[in-house]
Amino acid sequence: MELEPSGERVIADQARSSPEAYAVYLMHEATYRFAQTYTRGLRVLDFGCGSGYGSAQIAETAAHVVGVDIVDDAVAYAREHFQRDNLAFRRIDPDAPLPFADGSFDTVLSFQVIEHVPDADAYLREIRRVLVPGGRVVLATPDRSTRLFPFQRPWNRWHLHEYGADEFERLLARHFAQAEVMGMTATPSLIDVELRRARRVRWMTLPFTLPVMPDRWRVGALALLHRLRRPVRAATATGAVRDYPWDASDVTIARGASPSTNLVAVARKEGEAERA
Repeated sequence: MELEPSGERVIADQARSSPEAYAVYLMHEATYRFAQTYTRGLRVLDFGCGSGYGSAQIAETAAHVVGVDIVDDAVAYAREHFQRDNLAFRRIDPDAPLPFADGSFDTVLSFQVIEHVPDADAYLREIRRVLVPGGRVVLATPDRSTRLFPFQRPWNRWHLHEYGADEFERLLARHFAQAEVMGMTATPSLIDVELRRARRVRWMTLPFTLPVMPDRWRVGALALLHRLRRPVRAATATGAVRDYPWDASDVTIARGASPSTNLVAVARKEGEAERA
């Protein structure tokens, strides 16, 4: 099956359609590479696995990986394209608790998810519940410092809230014994692709993303803009498989990384780790 681009999910097969798409893909891939430090030989939940390529990457060195997502076609695509004995995919209900017992996983990964959830505290409590004592969660989310004006609401119509580093760290501290928030940057030519995209969209969507704009108007206007721009993007991407001079090693995740396009956090549940 083919997975329809939504403007939100990352699909590895379509990553080379433009420099902007490839930059976003490399930042996702780099996040999964970074996370392997915390997943090797362990039981892992990929909470919000999307098209499944990242779960498959983690499964190369993890003991077992379960990728979950709320979208049926994404889970079906992942099952069809990524098959390993230690990898499974499940569709979950966004309004229900995770379908796993307490302490089921050594590590939880959840990339580009928290900005979508209406109750971030409930989401983090559920992650904490399914972690073993001493288990870790690795999170990634857009860094509003380079995407938005200080007063601006998200220009991604699916995002409910985007975080700055200090706010994100305070949120995690309410649920985990240890939490460190890092930035994500890249070599100048690569990071400039993403920064230019963010600046362009930030200005283009400003009338719809002011704080005074009712949310239904914001979402409606952004959805209309997405539909108007979609034929242009599709025409540009048709048959396009290009080579670009970057790979995931050009991305850096570190404390104080600047300019930062994403925040990456590692947090630890209190207690002694229970490792098999």
